[in-house]
Amino acid sequence: MQKNSDSLNNASEYHLNQYQQNAPRFSVCEIDAYLKKYDKKRRKAHAENHYQIIWFKKGNGSYFVNFKAWDINRNTLFFLSKNDNHYFDRNANYSGVLIQFNEEFLIQDNKDISFFSKHGLLDSQKHTSCSLTRDDAFILDEYLKLIKNELADKNENSHEELLRSYLKAFLIQVHHRWEKAGTSDGRQISPENKKQLQLRKFVDLVEENYKNELKVSEYAALMQMSSRTLSGLTSQLLDKSPSEIICERILAEAKRMLLETSYSISRIGHCLGFDDDSYFVKYFKKYTGVPPSDFRRSSLKEIARQVSP
Repeated sequence: MQKNSDSLNNASEYHLNQYQQNAPRFSVCEIDAYLKKYDKKRRKAHAENHYQIIWFKKGNGSYFVNFKAWDINRNTLFFLSKNDNHYFDRNANYSGVLIQFNEEFLIQDNKDISFFSKHGLLDSQKHTSCSLTRDDAFILDEYLKLIKNELADKNENSHEELLRSYLKAFLIQVHHRWEKAGTSDGRQISPENKKQLQLRKFVDLVEENYKNELKVSEYAALMQMSSRTLSGLTSQLLDKSPSEIICERILAEAKRMLLETSYSISRIGHCLGFDDDSYFVKYFKKYTGVPPSDFRRSSLKEIARQVSP
């Protein structure tokens, strides 16, 4: 059984401009400079509390997102949502840009909420990466220049407004090119519509409640629909059942805590709402194939191998 526990704190996250309260929650930096500055931290599995777009313009290697290795080729874009676990491999020969921002920076009113949903490239339930053609890269670079120029010049009267506008334009262009590629996991992506907004609401509810042992029927009630309708929604758009989505979120957090904290298996189980230690171990093994202790040991060993010189 799962049981909510508020007494234990989750592992720390990396925050964007947390020590510069007056700075926009938005940044752009070159990947090579970024890795030189944060080499050790960013080559270990970690999560952020904001969104990221990573554009590898040159270089070959692997990038790890939610414990899966993705190939890096010329002009590869990665879309990272909040709480995605990720890290760079030991290859230091990357060039490209890293764009970081949070919802508060992008969303100012209800229209922005609609925009964020429509161009929800950073919804990890949908996709992780895409490749750009040379023409695509040229166009996106033009928008990137506008962003960099504004970051350098800091227009006195409308700095954040301009940055927000340029970021939106960049996201629209990326979304258009991603849709042009046509598929996610082999399936055609349908235009944003009411069902997509419902799906986002369900994913948000899971994010808020995955430690609370809510049943699918309870999620459906919160969304004012039947369990059957909710199952049809997730099956159509993600080819997954609601239970699978809930389970994936629990396991993602379990894996994050196993790798980022020194908490005991028992404590991690309690953090995730399991009041029975053995049930947590059985649950984890059922869906991953290995006990939590074995996952921690083998994964940390593999991470050490990847980042060692």
